[in-house]
Order: sequence, then structure tokens, then C-alpha cells
Amino acid sequence: MIAITPQMRVLVAIEPADFRCGIDGLSQRCRSVLNHNPFTGTVIVFRNRAGKAIKLLVYDGQGFWLCYKRMSASRFRFWPSSPDGVARGLLAHELQVLIFGGDPLQAQAAPVWRAVSPTEVSETKRPGACVP
Repeated sequence: MIAITPQMRVLVAIEPADFRCGIDGLSQRCRSVLNHNPFTGTVIVFRNRAGKAIKLLVYDGQGFWLCYKRMSASRFRFWPSSPDGVARGLLAHELQVLIFGGDPLQAQAAPVWRAVSPTEVSETKRPGACVP
């Protein structure tokens, strides 16, 4: 079983890929076109030319996972773009929206991380903390 966690890095290939190729072909595309090492554990998302299917490629430390989803009645209406035209990073919750055919840039979620200054932590009451 593979789970997409917030800590995972997600990379979306902008240009469509040839879906006749499998794990070896897509990992070679990662190296040559995306300039990315597929053995880093990054979830790499590819789309076919018609926009009806996507493939997710990820290495889990023992081997590759290749997940395939084809829309039965429609297509993936939204696909990310990038200034360099090669790849774009997404957050884990944005990938979930993309998988279900939505626009991840319109998805609203709580911020993943925010900086907390030391004074802010000491001034707030933490549950279970002793307060004189």
C-alpha cells in the first residue's frame, strides 16, 4: 500500500508522456527531460496526450510503484503549468485534488507550516503546562 503524506515531494510533468512505456521508460524520462533522479522517493505525475489518464511513479526504497488512473467519462480538465515548461511541484493535498480531476490551485487548505518565534511559544498557554 502506498500513502501520499504531506512530507512527500510531488513533481508534475507538464508535457504529456507516452503511456506505452512503463516504469523504465518513465524513470528514463525523469532523468532526461525532468532532470530529476527517480530514486529519491518523489512522487512524479505524468499525463497522457488526451488528458484522460495519469500515471504516478514513486520509488519506496525497495522498488517502484506505478499507479494508473483513467477517467471513465471525462478528462483531467486542469493541468499545472510552469515557467520553465518542464515540471512543477505540488503539495500532497493538491495532488489529491488533481487525482480527482479538480484544480489544485483553487483548493483551499490550512497552511502546511508556519514559523513560530520563541517568544510566541512562551507567551501562550500550552495544554498541560504548569503556569505559576
